[in-house]
Amino acid sequence: MVKQPTIKASAASAMLDGKRATSYDVARVAGVSQSAVSRCFKSGASISAKTRVKVERAAETLGYQPNAIARGLISGRSNIVAVLITELTNLNYPQVLSELHRKFSECDIRILLFTLDKESDVDKVLDKVWQYQVDGIIAAAQFTEGQISACQERGIPLVFYNRIYPQSTVSSVCCDHREGERALVEGLLNEGRSAFAVMSGPVDSTVSAARTQGAVDRLEGFAKHIVELEGDYSYGLACRLTRQIMADGDFKPDAFVCTNDIMAMGCLDTLRIEYGVAVPSDIAVVGFDGVDAAAWLNYDLTTVVQPLERMVQAAVNMLLERIKEPKLLAEKRLFAGDIRHGSSAILR
Repeated sequence: MVKQPTIKASAASAMLDGKRATSYDVARVAGVSQSAVSRCFKSGASISAKTRVKVERAAETLGYQPNAIARGLISGRSNIVAVLITELTNLNYPQVLSELHRKFSECDIRILLFTLDKESDVDKVLDKVWQYQVDGIIAAAQFTEGQISACQERGIPLVFYNRIYPQSTVSSVCCDHREGERALVEGLLNEGRSAFAVMSGPVDSTVSAARTQGAVDRLEGFAKHIVELEGDYSYGLACRLTRQIMADGDFKPDAFVCTNDIMAMGCLDTLRIEYGVAVPSDIAVVGFDGVDAAAWLNYDLTTVVQPLERMVQAAVNMLLERIKEPKLLAEKRLFAGDIRHGSSAILR
């Protein structure tokens, strides 16, 4: 058995005189070299049991914690990745951020979060991203080619989450938005719906554009009436747009195609509560995303569920691989969504 060394806390504390303990302080108190202290706190490093006990005892007495930033300077890595996400994405998909945090934490990597008011605000945060010497970036926002080039010039790996850049040499993970929306519309058409209100998201969102286009492409030539509404992915505007449609005496919709679940919920509440509409017999409503609230009994939304865990895992793996091997070629992965059949629309 290794005998525990005795270290007087008062004497050790007096050495510091109110300053934060360093590895050199621990080395002096433990009577070992500073390199021995470093090895003690480095995973997998070789150190004797006797020396480890001395170092751990001294560190506990001094209240010492290894400096992750200092270790990063030595290794040439910060062990920090930046995550760029829009305010709406963070509001609607908090599980994405939670899952990213969990996956990176398993690899002892920390997330630095940058939240954008809208996708076109990327330039406003990139200068801040550079200052933190991040090892890589996961972006759930639209970048210009110039912004992508700026990352590449700095040697910072970049992976896009839920965005596809077919013309660019950059890695991405994405749900097949267009095909998912087409599948919803196909089911509504097969069920006999013919007058459609299509509610899009923000004008600068490529996700919204893909979903809207998928719906409209499938409807053209098959639906008798199509009205496109410019939404912003929010509950409040969805309610107002639904009222606008219901007040139109010339257009009587029998289906609302909302390009995210939050807007579909606003649409459902307005139809049922304010207009007493029987859903889905009179009007069907579909969403997209599969947020947790979509399965609540008062909504029971028919929607496309994105495989978030698989998509997040793919994005994390891609980024870590490119941090380790920067010369890896770009990779693009497209994931199919799964239709959740709820009571807000019957699909055939």
